[in-house]
Formats: sequence, C-alpha cells, structure tokens
Amino acid sequence: MEATLRRRALTAVAPVAWGANYYVTHQFLPADRPLYGAALRALPAGLVLLAVCRQRPRGAWWWRSAVLGLLNVSVFFVLVYAASQLLPTSIASTVMALSPLAMMLIAWALVAERPGTAHLAGAAIGLAGVCLMLLTGADGVSVPGILASAAAMLVSSFGHILTKRWSAGTDVLASTAWQLTAGGLFLLPVAAAVEGPPPALSPTALLAFGYVTLIATALAFVAWFTGLRHLPAGTVGLIGLLNPLTGVLLGTAVAGEVLTGRQLCGLVLVLTGVVLGRPARADVRKPTPASAHRPATSPPPAARPCTSRPTPPGA
Repeated sequence: MEATLRRRALTAVAPVAWGANYYVTHQFLPADRPLYGAALRALPAGLVLLAVCRQRPRGAWWWRSAVLGLLNVSVFFVLVYAASQLLPTSIASTVMALSPLAMMLIAWALVAERPGTAHLAGAAIGLAGVCLMLLTGADGVSVPGILASAAAMLVSSFGHILTKRWSAGTDVLASTAWQLTAGGLFLLPVAAAVEGPPPALSPTALLAFGYVTLIATALAFVAWFTGLRHLPAGTVGLIGLLNPLTGVLLGTAVAGEVLTGRQLCGLVLVLTGVVLGRPARADVRKPTPASAHRPATSPPPAARPCTSRPTPPGA
C-alpha cells in the first residue's frame, strides 16, 4: 500500500506540472510561434533524458518511438494549440477532462483493464467538478474548436495506453526520451517551414522554457508513464484531473483571481473523483505469472499418500 501511495504521488507530479505550464506559457512565452514552442519544449527534454539514460532504441522501438512521438507529442501539441486558439480555455479544459473515461475504455480494449464501478463514478464526479470550476457561460464556442479539443483528448489517451502496452520490460526513462525526441524532430522542420526562423528569446522566456522543458515535459512525462506502468489506467486518468484544479488554484494564488463558492464545490468534487480512483487491493498486488503457478509447499514425497494426481496451484 505504501508503494502504491508513492506511485500515485509521483504520477500526480505530471498533471500539477502541466496545470502550472498553462500559466507559464501564457505569461512568458511567445504566443505567435506555437510550432516552435512545441518543438523547443519536446526536443530538448528528449535530449536531456537521452543524456541521462544513455540508451538507444533497439528493434521494434525505432518505429514504436516514432508512433508514440507523433501521438503523444507532435499531433497532440498541435491539436491543443488549435483548440486553445478556437475555444475559451474553460471549454477546452472541460473537453480534456473526458480523458479519464477515454483512457479507461481504451485500456479495456488494448490491455484488458476493465474499468471498475469506482473508477467510472470517479470519472463522472471529476468531470462534474471540472464543469463547476470552469464553465461560466463563456461565449465563442466553435465546432472546429470542439473537434480539435476532442481529437487532442482521444489522441493523447490512445497514445498513453499504447505506451503502457508497449513499454513492458523497457526502461521508462529511455522510452520517454525516445518518444519526446522523435516528436520534437517531427515538429522542428514543420515549424521551420510554417513559422520561418526561430524566435528571439528574452532571458525571461529562456527561464520559462527551462521550466517547460525540464519540469513540465521531461519530469512530467517520466512521472506520468511511470504511473501508467505500475497503476491501473483508470487511476492514472483520474489523477490527471489535478491538471485543471492546479490551473484554478494557481490563478487564485498568483494572478489574484477570486475563488468562488461554485469553484470550491467543483474543487471538492474533483478531489473526490481522484480519491475514488485509488486502486483496489486486487489491483495493487497482482501475482506474477511465476508466483501464480508456483505449487504450494508440499511435505516430502514419503509423507504424502500415493497418488498420480498433481496438487492444483494454490490448493
């Protein structure tokens, strides 16, 4: 149980860092270079992790890294940018709050993790909390924006579960480095073709990119994929609801925004949804294939009755 709590706490680093990333990006990074922003976020993070792990992809991981880099980095970052330009942040964040449910259903299909009642209830309660916190009757809702936000949610959910399926037996640090590097390499030529030369960055913007690269990307993705390795997808998806919650609390603490009673109720519901996502005891301690089929300790053959029928495992 203590190990599971540590893994949940480590996983929570990712949505908290991503929630703070909205504020840092909006306040300190150039808004007119989204493709360069995504490339400069992903590629340095991947290279830093590569320098730490010092491992190259082998075999199938060359094409797996490309696929995961496209899904989790390149396509996702572009879709999120499109959604942020076409929708109010509250609407885009609410659509993204459907990701826990999407991750549960995709995990059911790809890795045979059937969502439990508590996980489904947590997803519904958490989504209701996000709606209370963020939906304030904002205008400017567009169908293309909703489609872009929904596509970003589905692409990232599929990419995360695919990472969970493929990463068994592979170092998490290495697999994260490979896909971040691949995603950044895909984005860089597109950014150069669409946006021209790289933007000039002030010292403040460089510091902001340091946070975005090292904390909100390198550390956050390693924490997130580590959680997916050891916890049920439903649990990890519900922990992701801390993302919009962090954004609301940061706006209150740093930007001087007032936390309303409605937002407080939403905050309580989000936390309730996260708590409902805790793994059941059966999910925490699953026997390994070797231990599941290991016969129980038996007395010496001389002390056992003569029989040719083997003792069933676990009897």
